Amino acid sequence: MTKTGYYGNWGGAFIPEVLYETFRELNTAFEQAKKEPAFWQEYTDLMSTYSCRPTPLTHAENLSRHFGGAQIYIKREDLNHTGAHKANNVMGQGLLVKRMGKKRVIAETGAGQHGVATATMAAKFGFDCTIYMGEEDVMRQRPNVFWMEKLGATVVPVTSGSKTLKDAINEAFRDWVTDMDDTHYVMGTVCGPHPFPEMVAWFQSIIGMEARKQILSQFGSLPSRVFACVGGGSNAMGVFQGFLDDADVELVGVEAGGKGLESGQHASRLAGKDGSAGVAQGYKTMFLQDGDGQMCDTHSVAAGLDYVGVSPILTDLWEKRRVRFAAATDSEVMDALELTMKKEGIIPALESTHAFVQAFKEAGQLNEKQAILINMSGRGDKDIFTIANAFDDPSWKEFIIGKGAEYAA
Repeated sequence: MTKTGYYGNWGGAFIPEVLYETFRELNTAFEQAKKEPAFWQEYTDLMSTYSCRPTPLTHAENLSRHFGGAQIYIKREDLNHTGAHKANNVMGQGLLVKRMGKKRVIAETGAGQHGVATATMAAKFGFDCTIYMGEEDVMRQRPNVFWMEKLGATVVPVTSGSKTLKDAINEAFRDWVTDMDDTHYVMGTVCGPHPFPEMVAWFQSIIGMEARKQILSQFGSLPSRVFACVGGGSNAMGVFQGFLDDADVELVGVEAGGKGLESGQHASRLAGKDGSAGVAQGYKTMFLQDGDGQMCDTHSVAAGLDYVGVSPILTDLWEKRRVRFAAATDSEVMDALELTMKKEGIIPALESTHAFVQAFKEAGQLNEKQAILINMSGRGDKDIFTIANAFDDPSWKEFIIGKGAEYAA
C-alpha cells in the first residue's frame, strides 16, 4: 500500500462520519491481531478442526490428457466447510468479533455461500445474524437461503436496484449505521472501505500458502499460471498471494463475460472496455457505471460474479500488469462445467467454472512439463436449479413440476 487503505490509486475509506468510531475500533482490533502470532495460530487451529484445512490439491489427470498440454491442478476450496472459500474469511472475522465483544453480525451475499458461512459462524459463536440478499439471488439460490434460515439467520430479500449483490451491500451498510455499537458487518469480499480489503485478503491468504506448498510437493516446481474467478475477488486474492512474489508465475483473473462483452450484459470490469474509475460503497475502484456515475445493471449465470465493482487490490495489480484479466461467457461456463464433471467427477460452482474456462483455453499453449493451477472456489450443488435449467434437463423439470403439485396439494 502507498498509504493506509490505498493500493496505488485505489481503495480508501469513504465512510459517513457516523461510522468513524466503528471503523477506528475495527482497525485497532485488526492491527493488534495481525501483530500477534498467537491469533494466526488460533485461526489456523480453528480452520483445521472445524473446517477442512488444508484443503487438497487435486491433479486433474483426465483433463490434462484431454487438452494435451500443461498438467492441470485444482485447489479444492469446495471441500472447505460450507462448500467454499468463504469460511476462511468469515471464521477469521468471527474471532475478531469475539475480541471486540459484539453480539450481532450482518452480511451481504450473492451466491449465498458467504451467507451460509456467516450463518454457520454465528451459530458456532452464538451471535445474532442477519443476511441481506438481492431478491433475484434469493430466487436462484434458494437452497442456500433455506440453510441460512435453518442455521438461525434472518434472511432479508433486497428489492431495490437490480436486486443483486451491490444492492445487498447497500442494505447491509444501512443496517450497520443504525446499530453500530453491538453489530459487526462481515464483509464477504476484498472490497469496501479500509480495512475490509486488507482484512479479507489476509484471512484468505491461507489458500495461497497451502497451494504453494502443495504444488511444490506434488509437481516439484511452481505452476506456470494460476487461474481464479473474480467477482469481488476474495478467492483470487487468496490463491494469488501464494505466488505474488514469483515473477515467473502468471496470475489470471477471470470475470463474468455473461452474454458477451459486446452485449452489455456481463460483469467484466477489467477484461473489457466498460469499466471506469469511480467511488462507491466506501472505496475507489473500477466500476461498471454510466457517464453520470450511476451503477449499471450486470449479468452472469453465476450469482456470485455479477458485482458491479472489483477489489481495489486487484485493480492495482491489473494496472501494474501483475494480474491479467479475461472473461468467460455463460455458454462457455456451461460447456466447461459439463466437461469437468464427466472427465473428473468434480462439480465446480458456476463462479469457479469461469476460471476453468480460461485455464482450458490456455492449457494447450504449455507442455506436459509445466503446470497450471485452478482455484476451485466452491462446489456446484448450490447451483442445481440454475444448472438444470441451463442444461434443459427434462427429468429435472418433471421432478420440479411434480414437487410443486405435491406442495400445492
